[in-house]
Amino acid sequence: MRTSFLVGAGAAVGALARFALTAALGGGAMLLLFINVAGSVAMGAFRPGPFWGKGVLGGFTSFATFALYTGEFSAAGAAAYVAATVVGCVGGWLIGAQRGGAQPSNARGIEGGRQ
Repeated sequence: MRTSFLVGAGAAVGALARFALTAALGGGAMLLLFINVAGSVAMGAFRPGPFWGKGVLGGFTSFATFALYTGEFSAAGAAAYVAATVVGCVGGWLIGAQRGGAQPSNARGIEGGRQ
């Protein structure tokens, strides 16, 4: 139950941070691509626990909005956006993991993976 609360609280913080950023910068598909890649880099670099990982970074990034934007593109634009998102997010995670050197988290609390 404690982990569920931590993840939920973190998700609220992350979603509010994404909302504030999109409100300040005008939103759009390219900003969301940046947000999703940045979240992936952070996840790879720090391998955070439930609050920061599934919570804050999970709320900060957005698969639902990615799907919405993808549906608004032409077929070729959608394919390019999907490819950029997959390559950017997976590549970002791999680069973050390589550069961050974080150890896997203990998945039990607010603390991240760095020991």
